[in-house]
Amino acid sequence: MRNYFFIFAAAVLVSIASAQSPMPIVVPAMTPATNAKSPATSAVANDSTQTTLKALQEIKAANIEMLKQQEATLQKLDELEKASQEIRIYTKRG
Repeated sequence: MRNYFFIFAAAVLVSIASAQSPMPIVVPAMTPATNAKSPATSAVANDSTQTTLKALQEIKAANIEMLKQQEATLQKLDELEKASQEIRIYTKRG
């Protein structure tokens, strides 16, 4: 009796499992985008680009100047460190 019940349960499970099919996935087609620019938009973009470029060049010049100042400060600090080392050497001797 148990064997018949087991066979019946297995047959029911197999029929249920095979009856379930996944839902089909529908993907819409991709359409190419159009890149139409009007002359007014192009002129505004060009002016904006020029303004941005000019601002970036000014920032670059300011950064270069800052790097020069930092280099000079580092040189002064190196000189001060060498002088302090000499003072320590002279104070240990005396």
